[in-house]
Amino acid sequence: MSVSGPSRLTVAASGDPCATRWGTPEAAQRVLGESLRQLRHDAGLTLREVAEPLRGSEAKVSRLERGAGSPKERDIEDLIVFFRVPDEKAREIRALLRQARESPWWSQFSDVTPSYLRRLIGLEGSAAGIHTYENHVVPGLLQTEEYARAVIRAALPQADLMTVERKVELRVSRQKVLQSAQPPMVRALLDEAILRRPVGDYGVMWRQLRHLREVARRPSVRLRVVEFEQGTGRVPHYPITRLHFGDGGPSELVYVEHLESATYVTRPTELERYRSLLEEVGEAASGWERTEELLTGAIEEYRRKDLGDRRARGRAR
Repeated sequence: MSVSGPSRLTVAASGDPCATRWGTPEAAQRVLGESLRQLRHDAGLTLREVAEPLRGSEAKVSRLERGAGSPKERDIEDLIVFFRVPDEKAREIRALLRQARESPWWSQFSDVTPSYLRRLIGLEGSAAGIHTYENHVVPGLLQTEEYARAVIRAALPQADLMTVERKVELRVSRQKVLQSAQPPMVRALLDEAILRRPVGDYGVMWRQLRHLREVARRPSVRLRVVEFEQGTGRVPHYPITRLHFGDGGPSELVYVEHLESATYVTRPTELERYRSLLEEVGEAASGWERTEELLTGAIEEYRRKDLGDRRARGRAR
């Protein structure tokens, strides 16, 4: 596919902080937000006190500091004046602002991307690590193209062919981050139901599981299956993704997806709760040898069923 995926380039060769590239606009937003939060903290001010020069609310300041959304140039300039930011630091902040306002690579898919998912896609490109638990389908970053197509068709039975294909293209393009020079460390925990519940036909399933087995052998990917018996009472009934970063912005974020929305968790107490939950699920998961055994067994089973289906179709002709 011709789409350019996310970039993870972060440091300029010159060493000039104003020339540093933060990988994605979302990464620049996070680092900019952390810089603003630090300025407020150093000044000993509350969110309410900073909201006044912005002609906004405490929530507006909070969103800026969390990097949630594209910042406005006027707001940043007002804060530079309000905090009396030195020239060198101001140049760095303005450079971050320019990068934060660039169009991300995935913007060409905005028409087929839910607004709640856009931020996650951007953040994947700048994450140092991605820790995810899935209980229904293979995580998007690890899906084959045909499996992704089957998932999307099942979720959107009324969608036209072009919409489905554009969503598939977006999902496959997101995976380029795993082939980058500095890929994030991925830790994927899969409920056993994902192996047992067919998506698409049997051929789609065995090829997807074969892909999982191959990807799991990469140094940057750790895949584990949570078997039914070990997971009972210990796993959540919804998927969770935790991203952690090393780019100077907030160090972590949790993404919890719902049916038609998502929650981005950034408060320390809530982050700790989800971090502990993922660790508990990880403790319940089988080791790699058993995981590989489960994958291989499911691959062989689906292969046999696929062969049987193809033979039956051949006889019916």
